[in-house]
Amino acid sequence: MFNLERLTRPLNFKRARVSSYDKSGGNADAWPIAPGETKVLADLTGPGVISHIWFTISSPDHYYLRKLALRIYWDGEANPSVSCPVGDFFGLGHSVSMTYSCALFSTSCNSGRDGGSVGDGVAMNCWAPMPFRKSARIEITNEQDTPVNSFYFYIDYEIHKSLPEDTLYFHAMWRRENPATVPDGTGDPAYEEMLKGRNLTDKYNYLILDAEGRGTYIGMNMSVDNLCGDWWGEGDDMIFIDRDPENYTWPPDLHGTGSEDYLCHAWGMQHTHNLHCGEPWCEIKEGNLHHSKGKVCVYRYHVADPIPFEKSIRVSIEHGHANDRANDIATVAYWYQTEPHKVFAPLPPAELRLPRE
Repeated sequence: MFNLERLTRPLNFKRARVSSYDKSGGNADAWPIAPGETKVLADLTGPGVISHIWFTISSPDHYYLRKLALRIYWDGEANPSVSCPVGDFFGLGHSVSMTYSCALFSTSCNSGRDGGSVGDGVAMNCWAPMPFRKSARIEITNEQDTPVNSFYFYIDYEIHKSLPEDTLYFHAMWRRENPATVPDGTGDPAYEEMLKGRNLTDKYNYLILDAEGRGTYIGMNMSVDNLCGDWWGEGDDMIFIDRDPENYTWPPDLHGTGSEDYLCHAWGMQHTHNLHCGEPWCEIKEGNLHHSKGKVCVYRYHVADPIPFEKSIRVSIEHGHANDRANDIATVAYWYQTEPHKVFAPLPPAELRLPRE
């Protein structure tokens, strides 16, 4: 967010950058990435803060936004703190390029390509601050069968003398349920209640985040492929803070009233994007048809209203009221926390990340 004091006061850091520029002085300002290859874009020494990341990519594979994996490691850790398909990290779900902007991200397509093209060229920006004490390593892995022709990047960062002892580290994790599980068994009291349209547990909810440590949840983006027809929303968000991980007793600390309400919209979603919430892309543009079929991309960022936790946090959301809709859902959760973090499940292989045709 804009901070006037930061512009009018002396700043106690040095600005630095790594980029893909042509070190020969020519104009070949991009890196190729072979199939199966992992490129280290940046290997930085701290203390420092990454303040801006910009990517644009040329690839013959229309689904490169899902097939390229972004991972970021802090302070020499063995397990990444960021693990996402590159497109989803920047809010480009379903491997779709689009133009939108919000508090943490902005993207832009070339003229004639805007409006939700699969795989077309797009510029991607992230403005979330990412502090590190000892080191930061940013990697891209090409999981395509074809080379990435050109990977352009800027990584702008600050070099500091020190960081406060309680500085938290940035994290982002991609998940997918394809499709989300609709309870189909009997004998489970939670299931029996859901058959009656009542959900008094998050047992069958779509899980956005389950983290341990001290930190701050700052939001998520969600890509929904509406396989069931009719309105895909009505799912209440549920957030449990500092609970016993083995016993998430009801009710949650924060309980919402429906997917569109958590996303700060109402009466369904409107095709718009703002600082903290939005639906920047929907597959079906006519009227409210995007409420009843096709793919959508939505987001909710808690930049103005961050959610702190001391020991743990669990963020989930119903898929339809009482989890009655088996749609294809993918999310990226974003948060800051102490290290070490709870180890993420590995990213599924590229073929299991692809959007449905």
